[in-house]
Amino acid sequence: MKENVQKLVKEGQKPEVLFIGCSDSRVTPDIMLDINPGDMFILRNVGNFVPPFKCDEDYHGSAAAIEYAVSVLNVKHIIVCGHSHCGACQSLYIDIPLEEQKVVHVKKWLELGAKAKEKTLSLIKDPNDKNSLYRLTEKISVTFQLKNLLTYPDVKRRIDNGTLKIHGWYYKLEDGTIQFYDQKEEKFKLLEESEYGK
Repeated sequence: MKENVQKLVKEGQKPEVLFIGCSDSRVTPDIMLDINPGDMFILRNVGNFVPPFKCDEDYHGSAAAIEYAVSVLNVKHIIVCGHSHCGACQSLYIDIPLEEQKVVHVKKWLELGAKAKEKTLSLIKDPNDKNSLYRLTEKISVTFQLKNLLTYPDVKRRIDNGTLKIHGWYYKLEDGTIQFYDQKEEKFKLLEESEYGK
């Protein structure tokens, strides 16, 4: 491990994967995937949301990380990884009071999950079944984050020319299994069933 880090310091980082995951303390990409330093460029935020591309002079931390990974590090893959029992997805169904602006940024950020919530409510049979509601929202949210990635000019360009692939994953906290989103069949399957499985 130490030798690997020294090599990375000397030669610089060349990760092939951008991993976009949730800030949830139970989601630990290094342990989940048994990776070493230098293997992945990791972006974590509340809800593993991908804000749509917006060209202005505001501060865009998540967008900056995506641009850096894609346009500077030239990663070959982007993984958006949602997870079970996601507090952000559950919070989409709660009216959060501002309480003197204590969570003003959280409330604004959660707007990125509005489309996933809307689609989930149109599909769910029983919205009072909270477990099913939240699990479906978590998965549908991943699909919307993949769509948001396509709003980034260089992401779209590199996907179109075949130098970049994007993947949607769903990590189940209960047993550590990972599912991937099959975009052709529009459903999640166990990762080991895919060509990039474990």
